Amino acid sequence: MKIVVLVKQVPDTETNIKVGDKAINESGVKWITSPYDEFAIEEGIRIREKSGGEVIAVSLGPDRVIEALRNAYAMGVDRAVHIKVDDYVTFDSTYTSELIANFIKSENADIVLGGRQSIDTDSSQVVLQVAERLGIAHIAMALEITIADKTVTAKREIEGGTEVIETLLPVAVTAQKGLNEPRYPSLKGIMSAKKKPIETKKAEELGATASKLEVVSLEPPPPRIAGRKLEAADAQSYASQLVKALREEAKVI
Repeated sequence: MKIVVLVKQVPDTETNIKVGDKAINESGVKWITSPYDEFAIEEGIRIREKSGGEVIAVSLGPDRVIEALRNAYAMGVDRAVHIKVDDYVTFDSTYTSELIANFIKSENADIVLGGRQSIDTDSSQVVLQVAERLGIAHIAMALEITIADKTVTAKREIEGGTEVIETLLPVAVTAQKGLNEPRYPSLKGIMSAKKKPIETKKAEELGATASKLEVVSLEPPPPRIAGRKLEAADAQSYASQLVKALREEAKVI
């Protein structure tokens, strides 16, 4: 069983983000593995522990993403691959999925695992696009995965409940919170991860086209407009004032 886990490095949610002209100012930013990807890493390791095989962590971006791959090593993956793209545009899911899919083709993987979304762009697109490029089934927001021979059964979250899906290997799956509890890397694992090799793949080696997306500008959201409290003697008057404000000021009705 060959399992590829997609790992994205993202800014910590508690980091103070400063917006530059076309990108965030990375000075002082603390980088972490996207939390949903940690569920994917854990699931990949559990599948290997049960069924045997190899878990390969893959991360795309500049040299700093190696830190996320070291974390995956510390958790217990077997190999780590860095797809080196120095001018990586985090919003370009098309280019990202093309590079990753081309790598996975060369590995002939049985399972592709990734988080349901990254916590920076929240696009939820890369794993789905990789599955489409590979021509394999895709299961989103998995809460439980069972593999028997070539059959994959998964419980996934849907609006208002859950559903059970069955398909065949190979398959791509996105991990939802609740799929498992990611293990904490041991001190021994952290120390040994520092010495393990990181394979590097360049974009031209993977036969991908150049990114077609250009960030023209990046701006923080506009300041929130202060609220206004309505004053009235009864419910009817409140309703009249509210309707008038929505029609004449907000112009939404």
